[in-house]
Amino acid sequence: MQISPVTRVDTIARESFLADYKDQQIPLVITNLSRNWPARDKWNFDYFCQTFGDNVVPLYGCEEAKGHRHQHAHIAEMRFGDYIQELKQGNNKLRMFFYNILQQVPALLRDFSYPEIGLKLFKKLPVLFFGGKGTKVQLHFDIDWADLLLCHFGGQKRVYLFPYDQTKYLYHVPYSFSGLSDIDMDRPDFQRFPALQQAKGSLAILNHGDVLYIPPGYWHYIIYDDASFSMTLRALPRKLNHIWQLVYNIIYVRTVDGLMRRWLGQPWNERNRQRAIERSNAFAK
Repeated sequence: MQISPVTRVDTIARESFLADYKDQQIPLVITNLSRNWPARDKWNFDYFCQTFGDNVVPLYGCEEAKGHRHQHAHIAEMRFGDYIQELKQGNNKLRMFFYNILQQVPALLRDFSYPEIGLKLFKKLPVLFFGGKGTKVQLHFDIDWADLLLCHFGGQKRVYLFPYDQTKYLYHVPYSFSGLSDIDMDRPDFQRFPALQQAKGSLAILNHGDVLYIPPGYWHYIIYDDASFSMTLRALPRKLNHIWQLVYNIIYVRTVDGLMRRWLGQPWNERNRQRAIERSNAFAK
């Protein structure tokens, strides 16, 4: 497996970002894109607990959904303030996922602005993600084929990235947007998953205030080296082929998987797991 570091810049002009990164579909870390946001100084666990600590939030596990359970279903609910206390103590490996600021905590909208970087950002969907130290998020790509700005806060987070043309090596589970849940990109097991040796990707190491640009369709595998959180801003697809991919994912892929899970349960999941292994192993050398 070949992994190279994602390019880091302090700032970048709109024209350079569009020509050299967005149009080329290359990830980039911009360290000072959020430098004028109040969030850069204000946002931390204590501030969030004061702002919406009584909110009851859905929590998600890192393991694959088994049986009849939907692959994107949450597995627990907890008062946000209690969840943060457990994160601080290292006692909770569950994640907060896709928590919509506009709907749930609109007061936070005052703390950031949408970067003028050439992306037509969708302003109705700023979302938060939280995880505790050591939490890992299985390899996946985003269903909506969006350009993403992952704005990170708190401790260190690492993000492995792979362009979509590497899918054949990544053990993509059919009728899902994920790879196999037991793949650990930090310690890849090439005996069990030999095709991973052929994959070419990159690694972004994010610290407080960093913003990572993730192009559409990129696979990402996330490791929380410290308890921390991120906000993702997204620009929905405008290219016809990307719009088609979004529609296909939402209407066909999710619908078929949901129906088959309800009908067949775990045999459907095992069938897809085996096909993921067979398909990627065919590309192993």
